[in-house]
Amino acid sequence: MTQKIHSVCVIGGGSAGTMAVLRTVLNNDDCLFFPGSPKNKKRSRAMWVKKVENMPSHLQYKRGIEEPNAETLKWILESDFKDKLTLNKNTGVTSLKKENGVFHITDSKNNLHFAKFVILCTGVMDVQPEIQGSIEKVFDFANAQTIDYCLICDGHHSLNKDVSVIGHSNGAAWVSIMLSERYAPKSMHILTNGKTPEFESDTKRLIEIYGIRVVESPIESINGEDKGHILKSFTLQDKTQVKTDLCFISLGMIIYNELAKEAGADLDERGFVKTTDSGETNIPGLYVAGDLRANAKKQIYTAWDHAVSAANAINMKLRASRRPI
Repeated sequence: MTQKIHSVCVIGGGSAGTMAVLRTVLNNDDCLFFPGSPKNKKRSRAMWVKKVENMPSHLQYKRGIEEPNAETLKWILESDFKDKLTLNKNTGVTSLKKENGVFHITDSKNNLHFAKFVILCTGVMDVQPEIQGSIEKVFDFANAQTIDYCLICDGHHSLNKDVSVIGHSNGAAWVSIMLSERYAPKSMHILTNGKTPEFESDTKRLIEIYGIRVVESPIESINGEDKGHILKSFTLQDKTQVKTDLCFISLGMIIYNELAKEAGADLDERGFVKTTDSGETNIPGLYVAGDLRANAKKQIYTAWDHAVSAANAINMKLRASRRPI
């Protein structure tokens, strides 16, 4: 018996993946969906995000990405379009190849699937700082969002706070500068955690003008209360205490581009996947949406826009292939 060739396969269950599924089934196209294995989900940005305050209608959720995504899938599975969705719960993808015009998809349970088009939404993860050789000391504070990662999402929390930025690159310096310019926090520190700063001359000048203090001693401990909901300070190896109510980490991103690379997609110098405006890569039929996509904001609303563009472009091609003339 010949195995079914699905019209569309969506890989990744974050904001981009969920919207790609929603738009695909509402376009009345057959959709095979892999939201990710438990291991994939633990490595996702959504695991770190609780409150989402920069998106209308998201404030009611305790888990601002996972809960609305779950509601959307529940609605699809109870709707008139439920037969259009093949949901592989708790399942990821370990291999993606295109052969003879069809994508071959091996899932994390070692099953093989086929699809005409793929929307890849595997995303990114933020690099964590090592404190005494471990990243685990960050977790409670990250889960409580007293340690944050995204200036656009959570920069507003710095209003009237003592703020620190962990990082040593010019990008980390710009995070501290932008927070200073937007919110004028009570104090601003850049903690390089033992690394040599890599700031450019113009950046150094702004750091000086805004009174941002750069501290190079390694971080010895994070001090707080209530399982990270209260952040008080950082103790440095030289015994300096840096008073901090809110911290941003700016150390770069881990880009989950393994499947894109295996399929032969072109990457930029940082590892993000290059696409057209509709999200199609250099591999015909392979689309990318969300944080994995090059030259795009890493936001929920941009992920949604990418996903809709990809699903609609695919739908146009599917409809054209079925026309009698």
